[in-house]
Amino acid sequence: MTLHFTAAALALLIERLFGYPKPLYNKIGHPVEWIGTILKKLETLLYDLEAEPLQARLRGVAALLALLLIVAIPAAIITNVLSTFTFGWIIETLLATALIAQHSLHEHVSAVGKGLNSSLAEGRRAVAKIVGRDPAALDESGVVKGALESLAENASDGIVAPVFWYALLGLPGIVAYKAINTADSMIGHKSERYIYFGWASARLDDLINLPASRLTGFLFAAAAAWNDKERGKTALQAMWRDAPKHQSPNAGWPESALAASLGVKFGGPRSYEGSRVNLPWMGEGRETLNRDDIRKGLRLYGTAMTFLLLLAAACALLF
Repeated sequence: MTLHFTAAALALLIERLFGYPKPLYNKIGHPVEWIGTILKKLETLLYDLEAEPLQARLRGVAALLALLLIVAIPAAIITNVLSTFTFGWIIETLLATALIAQHSLHEHVSAVGKGLNSSLAEGRRAVAKIVGRDPAALDESGVVKGALESLAENASDGIVAPVFWYALLGLPGIVAYKAINTADSMIGHKSERYIYFGWASARLDDLINLPASRLTGFLFAAAAAWNDKERGKTALQAMWRDAPKHQSPNAGWPESALAASLGVKFGGPRSYEGSRVNLPWMGEGRETLNRDDIRKGLRLYGTAMTFLLLLAAACALLF
């Protein structure tokens, strides 16, 4: 277990500094894309448009189980082979960095701020890469809100959760987590096509993200308290009050904590595929955001991820 925590801390540090190398991406793509390709093939084999709800759910369960076996078994074999080498764990750590999105998340959110500095149109184009809402309907505040909500949610799904499962279960753990999370993003939504077939992926993703979403919220609150104890206290209060209001059992925790840490509100009205929806408010403070909030949000994010690194290092020493 100590080695797992040490590897998690090292993976966080390496990925934060270097990210996923672009030359490597250009040559072989990204592991998450490989997982997506496998899932698409499984969907082709198992999806039945005319299946009854129960049968469709069972087919979705079969697709998810097959995906997990296909990706986790090779990961376990790699771990066993590397364990025979003195410094094999370092190679495993390097492999794990590919499944942590700390560096790329910062780049994508930062790109929104840079886009807004150029024009609203550029800001909309940048935020469209990381949110699902209609970018054409967004003003500057909406663009900023979308970027920061994505920052909060993806800090949990893309960083804290993968690191959590890597620390507990090693390479098979982080690979299995990314497979479930990818399946949720591809087939876990409640569209007419996937409401039953993607049911298992959505429910399992909710379950495995429970601990990391809470931890991410606490990390944002700790980051706020680092500069202002009262702001950190406000973030904690906002989490307990607002997170249960969110339609997701997990997203509300980091979103409400980051919003309150910045003195703003997330949620509210927005448009998805031409349909207007009103989401519950998260956090407290201003409803109108500006581009400077992106800079402040990224600074809090950086502090929170530093605390995550320190936490992993402390666990390595204690356990």
